Formats: sequence, structure tokens, C-alpha cells
Amino acid sequence: MDRLRAEVDGDVFDDATARALYATDASNYRHVPLAVVRPRSVDALVAAVGVAVEHGVPVTHRGAGTSVAGNAAGSGVVIDSSRHLHRVVSVDPDARLAVVQPGVVLDRLNDAARPHGLLFGPDPSTHSRCTLGGMIGNDACGSHSVAWGKTSDNVHALDVLLPDGRRFDTRTPPPLDLPAADPAWFPRLDRRVSGYRLDALPDLTRALVGTEGTCVTVLGATVRLVEAPRRRVLAVLGFDGRYDAADRAAELLELDVLAVEGLDEALVAAAGNARPLLPRGTSWLFVETREESVAHRAAALAPHSVVVTDPARQRALWRVREDGAGLATRMADGGEAWSGWEDAAVPPDRLGAYLREFDALLAGHGRRGVTYGHYGEGCLHVRIDFDLAKGYRAFLRDAADLVVAHGGSLSGEHGDGQARSELLPRMYPPAAIEAFGRFKAAFDPRNLMNPGRIVDPLPLDADLRVLVAPPVIPTRAALALRADGGDLAAATRRCVGVGKCLNTSGGVMCPSYRVTREEEHSTRGRARLLFEMLAGDVVRGGWRSTEVRDALDLCLGCKGCKRDCPVDVDMAAYKAEFLHHHYKRRPRPAAHYSMGWLPLWLRLGLVNRLSGGLARFAGVDPRRPLPLPAARTFQASFAGGGGGERVLLFPDTFTNHFEPGIGHDAAAVLAFAGQAVEVPRASVCCGLTWFSTGQLGAARRVLRRTARLLRPWTREGVPVVGLEPSCTAFLRSDALEVAGDDPDVARLAGSVRTFAEHLSPLVESLPGAAGGDAVVQPHCHQYAEIGLDADRELLAKAGVRASVLSGCCGLAGNFGFERGHHEVSMAVAEQTLLPAVRAAAAGTAVVADGFSCRTQVRHGSGAEPVHTATLLARGLGLSSAREDRESNLRDR
Repeated sequence: MDRLRAEVDGDVFDDATARALYATDASNYRHVPLAVVRPRSVDALVAAVGVAVEHGVPVTHRGAGTSVAGNAAGSGVVIDSSRHLHRVVSVDPDARLAVVQPGVVLDRLNDAARPHGLLFGPDPSTHSRCTLGGMIGNDACGSHSVAWGKTSDNVHALDVLLPDGRRFDTRTPPPLDLPAADPAWFPRLDRRVSGYRLDALPDLTRALVGTEGTCVTVLGATVRLVEAPRRRVLAVLGFDGRYDAADRAAELLELDVLAVEGLDEALVAAAGNARPLLPRGTSWLFVETREESVAHRAAALAPHSVVVTDPARQRALWRVREDGAGLATRMADGGEAWSGWEDAAVPPDRLGAYLREFDALLAGHGRRGVTYGHYGEGCLHVRIDFDLAKGYRAFLRDAADLVVAHGGSLSGEHGDGQARSELLPRMYPPAAIEAFGRFKAAFDPRNLMNPGRIVDPLPLDADLRVLVAPPVIPTRAALALRADGGDLAAATRRCVGVGKCLNTSGGVMCPSYRVTREEEHSTRGRARLLFEMLAGDVVRGGWRSTEVRDALDLCLGCKGCKRDCPVDVDMAAYKAEFLHHHYKRRPRPAAHYSMGWLPLWLRLGLVNRLSGGLARFAGVDPRRPLPLPAARTFQASFAGGGGGERVLLFPDTFTNHFEPGIGHDAAAVLAFAGQAVEVPRASVCCGLTWFSTGQLGAARRVLRRTARLLRPWTREGVPVVGLEPSCTAFLRSDALEVAGDDPDVARLAGSVRTFAEHLSPLVESLPGAAGGDAVVQPHCHQYAEIGLDADRELLAKAGVRASVLSGCCGLAGNFGFERGHHEVSMAVAEQTLLPAVRAAAAGTAVVADGFSCRTQVRHGSGAEPVHTATLLARGLGLSSAREDRESNLRDR
């Protein structure tokens, strides 16, 4: 370690956090590294490899860590180029070439190529985070390989380093003792990724693509670019039979197609709301073309079809396919499904027959799978409900024999890794296996480059992470964790490492990672640390773990992961669970008492005392001005109103104490819509502030008390309308995790709806209610748990031209107030929210229903945001919020 730190310009880690974070990729395997290195320059990358080789330590290269076969986890030095070596060095539009560093993300390369009308053809579903180095290692393909081929078809030259320190361009290599290949060894199909590409020699560039880091270190690459289609049209073909889509896929290759992708009803069911987007059927093909006429010709091959030209709808459909690797990790009944045999390929005209026999093989082993894939090239992706403790090896051996019998390849995209390297002798004759060994030895005679893959393989059933690192502490959760049977270990296994949380644009997940770009602050990183905490051999201390505590400290609890993660990881809930145990019977941070108990301090009238110098003793950042309560609460000043159907307006803590005018505006608008508005006189609270700080016992007591107090309304079926999205979402979802066994809580959860959900069905339109333009900041909890359809619909009925933002505001309840979080909180706000507010034209309303969101807008800009209820009430001449707020400011 001392040599690495002395000679490598970069980050060198050997602490428990880093070793835990890099112990797994997206596969079933776990190898705890000795050290992790993130070099800052190509010279530093060369130095890191040199030090490791000198000491006889194996080297594993890692891009985004999304390898599914166990290609990117090793027990020596793991080198991560994605943190610093991520430049697009140059783009030559005339030659259609780009020079890139190994850590550049595919989407960033395409961002650089797009102004020239170009793109890099291969496009794995992980395109928003996979690196070019990783794609070169695996010979990645993606949905458009029928048009543009694999990565090996699109690499012009490689700048590589041998373990002995020699560096060369693959177009002008030094003398190497490379074996000859017999073409008869290799099956005839485009999607052959298993083994080494000896048949590509003497083209060394093509031969080294797909070697999984077992031969050379890629220092840089010159890649070919293709012309981007000016238009894309998507035909979705629906078939009545399970195998019909696979049977017909090869016919489509006669057309000018860009992609031919397949999926089945199990994957569609896992996608939840995807079914209404699709035509009838039990299996489907997504056929993308350049021309609408071609799309209609494709559509004519299916009994049910739709041709989609709208880009937004196309994106929604492609999202189902792209999220497949995550969606398929859970069976319809919630059971876990695993990789290991997830990307075999056969000739496209054999796909239907192969799929039928593969399903029979699954049934014979008592297993189930969720299938989808690149049907146009005969590549089938599947996740299987393996019992990893028994039967795993037997199934993989039988599956290998089946695919070979169909003239196929064990891997059509992800590489062999640890999952399939042992099976290569079932696909290749002994002479080929011997030639693979000679090929590797020509570059890496000491077997230090990612050993155990392809040549001299590790056992396929060794190092399985759920078996080598089982929990050593009780995993029964205090929360219900209904989706995982109350088992925190199962919840942490939801994360399979596909890394969608490493996205840095679109959606909400994960705000703190988007600021720090540190793996430990990603949803995946935090899930990995929780997994390792339960295992106890790397991250020690159990529930007292400082590594987990520190990683979760910057979790905003936004719940964006619950919506954006394809397997619904809910890190906000896991954080609450961890904090509950971590601080059990021990002092908590001051902010847990001040901000966590805020509803109580407001009821007792103590908040004004904390607004001055006392704030620093409450764990509040001194740069955060604390909001002050209004002179009178909403409950105290509400006199009732309206006639018609009864509705209960929930007086959440923030509306009730800080901005009661919003409550009055909401009541006025509801009365205008013919509702008899009622408000409980007793103090009520959902318990969210206790929940978010891990004080689950107090949260449960507060929630149950509130549910009892509202029993007279919920038993009568009176709708409960929430105005604060965080509280509304909590009552709808997390309340059931906290106290779902309480019938009053369950009834309340079923009664709650947002202001827009309740109001929009009551009105056909609201002419003159608002109108104009608005920048809308959705609350993250509403985004995650409820969605925004009703809000969009209501604003449209009011004539509002809404620009709905994507991303977290950064304040996130107590997070942005707590000492040590201010910089991250404001950096999150500066990613989307504050720039959009500042750029808005004069007269544009800033709409934010969340109290945190409005507070962040006030702290970071000169704008005065409004709640949807206030926006509508002002347009209808019913509002009291502005006067109420101005009065409160005067009183202070």
C-alpha cells in the first residue's frame, strides 16, 4: 500500500468501506479486494499496474461495475478508471473516429458525437453509466447490434499495456507468440462472445476486445462512429403465443431494421404500469426502424401491433426493455431471481426452438425464469430463481449443453466471467481450450490479469456472495418491509448492481451521488455496505458500524430510488431501520431531537426559542435560517366552509404551523368545487420526522394516535386530503411499514389522497383559475410513491403551462438543515431547481407543494414559491395565503 500511495497519482484505498463497495459487481460473486485504486492519469494507471505486478498481486479492471458474469470483481488490486479517466479526448467527424479514455461513460461519448450527427453504435441498456473500457472488456453489444454490430466491430485501435510494462498500439504490436485458430472451432453466429476471438487474428484489435481484462490493460481507445438516424420509428408487435415472438424475429432481419428486441409477459408484469402501452399479446417484439413505412411492414407480421412515432412514448416503452436486468430480479410472487445463465445466444432462426427446450429444461430442474433479449440476434436474457446452495452447477451444465446443441454461444453479450468460463470445454474442443491458454500466456505469462476467467477458471459455484457472506446478525427488521418479508438481508439483495443509481441526469435517484460521484453515496453503494454489515467480516461492528452510518449520512431520504431503481430499492426506509438500531439505547445527534421532534416542539410553542443562537446547539447549520411559525395555526383559524360531499383536510405540521394560508386556500378551492371541508380539532401528525431520523417507536405511537383520532372520518369513508406531499406519501405507504397491522392505520392509508387527486375529478375545467406559465418542482416523496399525473391534469384544467422539473430540491426535510449537509444540499438544488427558477421569465409562477421545496427556493433564490392550492385560489379570487404570510412576517 505504501508503494501504491507513493507512486500512483490517484486515490488509493484499503479501508473497509472501499473494499466492501468493490467486493462485488452485478453478478452473483464476491471477491474482497486488497486495495482499490482510482488513477488520475494514464501514467498513474500504468504505475498502479506496475506496482501490483511487481508484488505478484492480481489486477482487475472495473468500469461501472455492472458486469453480470463476475468479470469485474477480484481479490487483488481493483483499478477503477471511471472516477478520473473519463475524457473524450477528441472527435474527428470526417474520419468518424473518437479517441476516449477507458473510464468515459457511453452516454458522454454520444453527447460529444451528437453535434456531428454521429454516435457509437453498441448501446447496452446500461448506457447511462457503462464505460467504454468495460464495453471493450466484455465486447458489449446492446439493442442495436443488428444494425451496428458489437463493440469489437466498432473499435479502430487500442492503446494497451502489458503486465511487463510494454505499451503499444494494437495496430503496430511487438512480436507476440500467438496461436493459430481453426475456424471450425467457432459457431457461426454474430453474438459469439464466449472464449477468445482467435478467429479475428491477425487483427489484434478485434482479438483483444472481449478478453475481459485477462490479457492487457486498456489505456485508451480509438473507436468508430456511425451516422445517427435522423428519425426513429418503433413498431411494437404483439403475439398470442409465448414463443411466437421468438419464432418470427428472424424474418424481420430482411427489413431495414435498427433493433429487434423481445420480451415476455412476466417481464411486462414486473414493469407494473407498462401493460397499457403495449398491444394485446403474451410475447412482444420491439422493432425500431428509420422509416415509418418499414415499421408498418414489420407490424403486419403480428396479429396485434402498434406503430409509435411519438418520442416520449417510445422512451416509455424502451424503458421497460432497458430496465429488464433489474425488473427480472424479482418473480411475480416476489421471489428472488439470479443471473448466471442470462445471455446465451443461438442462431436467430433457432431461437424459438431453443426457447421451448430451455423452458422445458427450467421445468425439469424445478426452476422459473423471466426472459427477454435481443431476439434479432438470437440472444436470450433470463433471470432464474436458482437455489444457489444446490442444483446451480447441474443446471448450468445442462444449459450449456443445450445451447451448444443449437449451434450457439454460452455468452452472447456479457462475457464468460466466473459464471461460464468453467463451461467453455463444453462449447469448444480441447485444441481450442489449449489455444486460449497460449493466447493469454502471450500477454500475461504470470496469470496476474483478472485470473480465473476464461483460462484456468474459478469454479462457477464458488464465491457466491449469498453463500460466502451470509448474515451473522439477526436480520428481522423493525419495519414491516412487506416486499421482502420483513427481512433486511433480502432487502439488501434487491440491489443486484445494475447501477442505474449512477445516472447523473433524469429522474431523482440519487441526489447525493450526483454531487459527490462517490460510490458509497449511490443507492448501490449503500445497499452493498448494508449487505456487508450483515455479513460482518469486512464491515464490522454490526448495527454500530461507522462505515454504514457515514455512507447513510448523506442519504437525503428522498425515496427517489424507490421509483427510479428498477427493483424498487427503498434506501430511505433502510436508513430509518439502520438509525433505529444504530442509536438504540444511546445518545443521538442533536438534530434527531430538534428536527425529529419538531411537531412536538411546535405544539409546545418552543420553536421560536430555537430560531436564534440556540439553533447551533440543536444540530442546525448556522447558514440555514430557520422558518418561524405563524401567529395562528391553520386549525385554530379555520372556521369551516363549503357544502356538499364531506372531505377531511389533513392539517399536517408544516401547513398547520408554518403556512396556514395554504390550508385556507385549499379549503376555499375545495368549497368552490362543492365540497364540505372539515378539519380535525385535535393535533394530528403522521410521524414522518421521527421515522426519517430512525425513531421508529415514537413514529409508531404518533401514527397510531393520529389514525385513532381520524377514525370517525375514515370509518365513514370520508376522503382525507393531504397538502404536504411528504406527509401524504408517508400516510399512503410508509405508514403501513411502521404500523400496517393496525386497522386504523390501514384504513387511513386507504383514505388519503393528494389535493390534485381529489380536486381534479371534481372539475371539468377551471377557466381563469390560474393560467400562465409555471415552473413546477415535484416533491420527491410524491414522485416516488404517488406520481404526478393528477397534478399535471389539474394544472392543465386551470390553463397552466407547466414545466415540470426532474430532480430533488436538496433540502429534503431535516437533511438540509443539519450541520454538515449544507454544501451537498445546495449543490443538489443547483443541479436543476435553482437554475430553472432563475431562468424563468417574469410572471412565471414557481409551484412547489412541498414545504422543503418552497423553503429551498426561498433560501437559494429571490423567488416566492406557491402551493398548487394557493395558485388556484389566487386565480379564483379566494386566496388568503399571501396576506397570511405577509402578516406573519410583520409579526416577527
